[in-house]
Amino acid sequence: MYKLSVTMTTLQTESVAEYILVEYRWVVVILALLPMSLLWKIWSTFRNYVVFKLNSAPKMHDRKVKQVQKQIKDWLSGGRKTKLCTARPTWQTMSFRQSLYKKSFTNIKVNLVDVLEVDVDNMTVRCEPLVTMGQLSRTLEPLGLALAVVPELDQLTVGGLVMGTGVETSSHVHGLFQHICLRYELVLADGSVVTCSKDENPDLYYAVPWSYGTLGFLTSVVIKVVPAKKYIRLEYHPYTKLSDLADRFRKESLDDKPHQFIEALLYTKDSGVVMLGDMVDEIGTDGKLNEIGKWYSEWFFVQVQRHLKKHQENVRKTVVEYIPLRDYYHRHTKSLFWELQDIVPFGNNVLFRYLFGWLMPPEVSLLKLTQPQAVADLYERAHVIQDMLVPVQHLDKAILKFHEEFEVYPIWLCPFKVFNNPGQLKIKSGDWQMFVDIGVYGVPKAKGFETVPSTRRIESFVSSHDGFQMLYADTYTTREEFRAMFDHTLYDSLRDQLPYCKDAFPEIYGKINRNVRK
Repeated sequence: MYKLSVTMTTLQTESVAEYILVEYRWVVVILALLPMSLLWKIWSTFRNYVVFKLNSAPKMHDRKVKQVQKQIKDWLSGGRKTKLCTARPTWQTMSFRQSLYKKSFTNIKVNLVDVLEVDVDNMTVRCEPLVTMGQLSRTLEPLGLALAVVPELDQLTVGGLVMGTGVETSSHVHGLFQHICLRYELVLADGSVVTCSKDENPDLYYAVPWSYGTLGFLTSVVIKVVPAKKYIRLEYHPYTKLSDLADRFRKESLDDKPHQFIEALLYTKDSGVVMLGDMVDEIGTDGKLNEIGKWYSEWFFVQVQRHLKKHQENVRKTVVEYIPLRDYYHRHTKSLFWELQDIVPFGNNVLFRYLFGWLMPPEVSLLKLTQPQAVADLYERAHVIQDMLVPVQHLDKAILKFHEEFEVYPIWLCPFKVFNNPGQLKIKSGDWQMFVDIGVYGVPKAKGFETVPSTRRIESFVSSHDGFQMLYADTYTTREEFRAMFDHTLYDSLRDQLPYCKDAFPEIYGKINRNVRK
């Protein structure tokens, strides 16, 4: 009787806690997650600054790599009874899903969180895989440098962008994040350390991107940097007709001398804003300074929408703004694109911004850690987080298909090159092909939307138009469909060659399909 009473009390407590987390999640965010996020940001920024200034990271790196090797050798001597994965908790990743396979795999502890070296002469930075984009931009900015491709959310990690993928508004020039990575260091399943580049172990170099940690453990990356200037001169070009917007987007992306940064936001099927940017050192007379990184600033996507509304009101003047470089790079961080409008619905309210904007955004990892099953189920039924990559000539048709199946707005559009290199992303001819990343994040309003069949139809559309699906999101393809979307020739060959690789790691599909994520 006592045990039953305790159980009932526990269930009631859990039910109350879950009810609060579902119905009043914003309260938990404001009172707990935002302060915790702030403390974490202060600590990590201070810690990373000190380690970089003391130049202690390179010495620590060798010791940390040896610790990874030791754990793998222990696994080898123990009979290779399980697969391997990193011990990083899935709640710490940027994906809103959590990986189930970690519960049955041998978890290898890694603590590879440091920027190791900035080589100004060779215009490269060497860093460990858990270094974030925010950490890198803070490190490089005082040196007058920036990554050639800076995926916009602060907490995206180098390792995630290598093993998965990353795209940004400079990708129509430089390609995906993998295309600015010059050398990888990995620990393989036999415990050996290897480096690879275009000239050294090239097969491994080209197979690592999109491999999701199924070839080895990434321990460092050498990345290309470029000279940076103080501001981005940003032009806003609103459109109220999809064909006109798509034509301008394609024209600018494929121009022989394009703007350095190209992006578009769609707010309806027919209306949106194309943004064109270039680095400059001074603020010109044709525009004004807009410090969008200030704590009290409106969310960026809301500011962009205002330009569209003025255009619709027949105010046809092209608007030019000058945005501080790092503010521009992380312009979607404060609102997590537009996802926070569902979690903190008053987050863009002027009073909230002035009082609490300096605390924003909450860490995605903490949002996941406090996510009850009811919220997870709600995301499963009525929320879409997808990035689909299609050749830019199919942009109009793709938008109409996404509208038909999802009807989620805003939609993020970002052009990027796929180079004709070995690896999983194959193009039919030429040195490169221009694609567009169509990012859809939010609550679908399409009639008849059902998570699995609707997403499956989108996946089929993308595959039939020679496109690809970003793998951080929910993947409902079958194994055969997945292998048809990506070229596994080089990947399969390497898995056959690398010692103990198949014993240590599942195929990519075994780590990304919907059945192994919740």
